[in-house]
Amino acid sequence: MPPTKFLGFSCLFFFFLNFSNFNLVLANNVSFSFPSLTLRNLTLLGDAYLRNGVIGLTRELGVPSSSSGTLVYNNPVTFFDQETNTTASFNTKFTFSINNVNPGSYGDGLAFFISPDDQILGSPGGYLGLVNSSQLTKNRFVAIEFDTRLDAHFNDPNDNHVGLDIDSLNSIKTADPIVQGIDLNSGNLTTVWIDYKNNLKDLKVFMSYSISKPEKPVLSVDIDLSEYLKDVMYVGFSASTEGSTELHLIQNWSFKTSGFQPVRPQSHPHNVSDNSVNTVPNLPISNATRKHHNRVGLGLGIAGPAFFCVALAVFGYFTVKKWRGMRPGMCLKAELVPGPREFSYKELHSATRGFHSSRILGRGAFGNVYKAFFVSTGSIAAVKRSKHSHEGKTEFLAELSIIACLRHKNLVQLLGWCSEKDELLLVYEFMSNGSLDKVLYQEPNNGFLLSWCNRINIVVGLASALNYLHQECEQQVIHRDIKASNVMLDGNFNARLGDFGLARLMDHDKSPVSTLTAGTMGYLAPEYLQYGKATDMTDVFSYGVVVLEVACGRRPIEREGDSNKMVNLVDWVWGLHAEGRVIEAADKRLNGEFNEEEMKKLLLLGLSCANPDSAERPSMRRVVQILNNEAALVMVPKRKPSLKFSSDMSLKLEDIVSDEEDR
Repeated sequence: MPPTKFLGFSCLFFFFLNFSNFNLVLANNVSFSFPSLTLRNLTLLGDAYLRNGVIGLTRELGVPSSSSGTLVYNNPVTFFDQETNTTASFNTKFTFSINNVNPGSYGDGLAFFISPDDQILGSPGGYLGLVNSSQLTKNRFVAIEFDTRLDAHFNDPNDNHVGLDIDSLNSIKTADPIVQGIDLNSGNLTTVWIDYKNNLKDLKVFMSYSISKPEKPVLSVDIDLSEYLKDVMYVGFSASTEGSTELHLIQNWSFKTSGFQPVRPQSHPHNVSDNSVNTVPNLPISNATRKHHNRVGLGLGIAGPAFFCVALAVFGYFTVKKWRGMRPGMCLKAELVPGPREFSYKELHSATRGFHSSRILGRGAFGNVYKAFFVSTGSIAAVKRSKHSHEGKTEFLAELSIIACLRHKNLVQLLGWCSEKDELLLVYEFMSNGSLDKVLYQEPNNGFLLSWCNRINIVVGLASALNYLHQECEQQVIHRDIKASNVMLDGNFNARLGDFGLARLMDHDKSPVSTLTAGTMGYLAPEYLQYGKATDMTDVFSYGVVVLEVACGRRPIEREGDSNKMVNLVDWVWGLHAEGRVIEAADKRLNGEFNEEEMKKLLLLGLSCANPDSAERPSMRRVVQILNNEAALVMVPKRKPSLKFSSDMSLKLEDIVSDEEDR
C-alpha cells in the first residue's frame, strides 16, 4: 500500500476508534483575553499595525493624513444557537487611547464592532473605517462608536460622543462622556466595558480612566439585538482619520459570550435536568473483570497514539525523500540568492489575506504591491506580485539578481522571494510613509506638507543611493526608472530607492548596450528616447527631474491651468532661470520657509542634472560632493541647450514603455 494511502487509512481507523469519546458541539460560549496584543489570533487590515503589544489602527505619521484601519479577531463567534433558539449575551472590556501630536488636528474616532464580515474596511474620514463612502449601506454591523469629530452628515451631536450604530453611522442613541469626566481626545488610557444582556434586552457602555468599572454607564440603550446577531459573527475594532494626526491605539482586549447551555453528556441527550432522568442502579463488577477492562483500556490508550505516531513517521520519511528528489529540479534555488530567504506561496498568500484588494499599497506596470502581516513574527512587509507575463518574469529575475546583492541605507531592503504556482513574488521591508509622490502631492485638505529639511534630506539620500549603484558596486547598476513613485520614505522620511525591475548590470567603463527604451515619460533623457541607450547619465537626468519636483512641488509634466497645454517642468524652470527668476520656481506651499541660497542651489543642481547634453551633466559622485558643499555647482547656461539628432529615429513611440497611467 502506498505510504499516503496507508497513513490515510490509519488516521481514519484511529479516528473512528476514538470517536465515541467526542461530543458534538452545536453552540458554545466563547471567551478570550489579550492582556498584550499579538497577531497570533488577530488580523490587521488597511493601515493598522502592531508595535510592542499595542495595535495602532491608523497611520502614525506625526503629520496630518487620511487613514483607515481594522483589527479583527480571527475566529468567528457564535451568537445564535438554532437548536435552542437562543441569542447570546456578551460583554467586552478593552483599553484604548486617542493621541494627537497636534491638538488642533482632531478626528475622526474609533469603533468596536460585530459584523458577519471579517474583511470589513471602510473609508477614511467620518466613516470610522466601518462603511465605504460610495456604498454607505453595504456593510452590516453592530458598533459602539467613540467619535471625535462633529459630522453633520451623520447627525453627530458634538465632537466628543459615544453612540450605538446598527448598519449605519447615524447613531440610534448617543451620549457625551464628558459628563463623567471622559474626554476622548485627552490621550489618557481609557478602559471601556460593553455589556449586552439578551434576557433584559439591554446594552450598557461604561468608561473610566481607571481599571475599576464605574457603577453608572455612559450610555444605556434598551434594545433587542437578536435580529442582528445571527449565527456566527466577527468582532473587532476600526478607526479612521482625514487630514488629521489623530492616533488610535488598542492596548488590551477581552471578550466573552454567555447564555448558551453547557454541552450535555451523551447519556443525557435531552435538555432536561439530571433529577428528571431515571437512573439505572450500579451493578457490582468483579475485581477480575474490572482489572481486565483497565488493562484493555490502558493498552488501547498507549497503543492508539503510538500506532498513529509510527504511521506519521512513515509518511514523513517518504515525503521528505520525495521532496529531496524534487529539490534539484527547482528553477530558482535559494542557495543562488545570498541573504534574502525563500518564502512559501502559502505563507505570502496568508500574510496578504489572499492578495486581497484592501491590502494593495500601490500599482505599477508590472504588478501590484501588497501589505503583508506575518503572524509568526508579528512583522509587516511589502509583497510585490509581478504580472504573469514574459516581461513580468524578466523583471522579476532582474530585480532578484540585482537587489539581492545590494546593501545601502538608502535602498529598500529585499527580505525574500517566492516562485511558486506561476507566481513571481518579492518581499521588501515595509515603508510606513509610502512613496515620495504620494506624500509630495497629497490633497490640500489633508493639510500635510513636506518640510524644507525633509526635502533636502530626501534629495541627499537619493543621491547617495545612486552614487552607490553607479560607482561603489562591483558591477555598475543602471536603474533606468528613477522617479518620485519609486522613491520610498521610511518612518523618518529618509529616502529609500526601490523597484529594480528595469535595472541592468554593466561592467564599469564598458559601452552601454542599446535596448528597448523603458521608463516613464517626463523622466527620460533625450538621448535615451532617441537611441535607447541606458547609461549612468540617463539615471542622472531622471534624478535631476526628481530634484526639481521636490523643490517646486510640481509634476514632470503638468497641465497649465484650465487649458489643454502641457508644461514640461524642466522647460518651465529653465525659462525662469533664463530671466534671472529661478527662485520663483520654489514650491509656493512652503510659504518662503526655506533657505533661499539652498533653494537656488537645489534648483540649479536639478537643471544641471537634467541638461539635454549628457556630456554636461555631473556624475552622481559630483552631485553628492555638491550637496555636501565639497564641490562647486556645475555652470548652468541661461539658455537651455538644444540637441540635434539623426532624422532616422531608431525607436518608435510605441516602443517606449511607460507606466505613467498606473501611478
